[in-house]
Amino acid sequence: MKKQILLALAAVFAVVTVIGVSQPPPAAAGGTITLSYANFPPAPTFPCVQMERWKKEVEKRTKGKVKVNTYPGGTLLGAKNMMDGVISGQADIGNLCMAYQPGRFVITNATSLPLGIPNATVGSLVLWDLYKKYQPKSFAKVKVLTVFTTAPANIMSKIPIRTLADIKGVDLRASGGAAQILKAWGANQVGMPMSATPEALQKGVVKGLFSSLEVLKDFKFAEICKYVTLTDTVIYPFAVVMNMNSWNKLPDDVKKVFDDLSFDQAAWTGNYMDNHVKEAVTWSKDAQKVEFIQLSKDEKAKWDARLAPITEKWIQKAKADGYPAEAIVKDIKAFIKKHESK
Repeated sequence: MKKQILLALAAVFAVVTVIGVSQPPPAAAGGTITLSYANFPPAPTFPCVQMERWKKEVEKRTKGKVKVNTYPGGTLLGAKNMMDGVISGQADIGNLCMAYQPGRFVITNATSLPLGIPNATVGSLVLWDLYKKYQPKSFAKVKVLTVFTTAPANIMSKIPIRTLADIKGVDLRASGGAAQILKAWGANQVGMPMSATPEALQKGVVKGLFSSLEVLKDFKFAEICKYVTLTDTVIYPFAVVMNMNSWNKLPDDVKKVFDDLSFDQAAWTGNYMDNHVKEAVTWSKDAQKVEFIQLSKDEKAKWDARLAPITEKWIQKAKADGYPAEAIVKDIKAFIKKHESK
């Protein structure tokens, strides 16, 4: 009886083994490399639009050798755990906003200082140059595939803000380097993911937000915030990173495709962002009757004067933490001039 049981178990084991061997994992099926790409904002937003463009370019340039499955809206990883999730292998690739972790990405977050980045195209290329020059240790555990930035931030609010007196004490959603800018102007910064902001606006938790203007349309903020105060101040930096083990497993020809796309993707995303902002502004004015408030020259000078100490304070703190802070700021300014001239 024991012999019959052992023989039966052996037969079952053999069948299971054959089945397991005959069905390889999806990543290896037909020689196709399948990668997961996590993103945290909703699918229609610009970080996800650039994700889908990158996916299409990769699949086209590798002639179908690589297939990319995309996961927008935090369905695979959220905004706060994107970097660590990619490092641990929960996703092969992830898109993160560095402003959500200002102490972790000190060098690249310096692009969020009020240094005069005029648009997302210049901002994205400045950020790429900065990353390439300094190779920050904060990215040592991942492969950086590309970087990009938002367009400069402006104030979207449920109430008109025309002067510094109007903004004093107003609760506004912002993250990263924008917090100290709002504080300098006298507003109250409220930190939260962009995806949580519509509900916060509806419930009155915040009176508005400080961000680039494409969100007027992408998140339909123009339906709630009927005033925009134009400040064109700070940008938000993003990075697309890949799990190092997943990167190391790629064949050299695929690695070359990814590397060749890095600068191109940064430039494409910046250009898309700037055009998308124009579309969002036009839609907000025409369809939602949003008022765009242009500060007078004298009033703008008062707002800018409040921001002057921010960069110097950052330099002193970064130097104390061992970063070449003055060189970083000098390089950012030089990179701005370089890309503005183009």
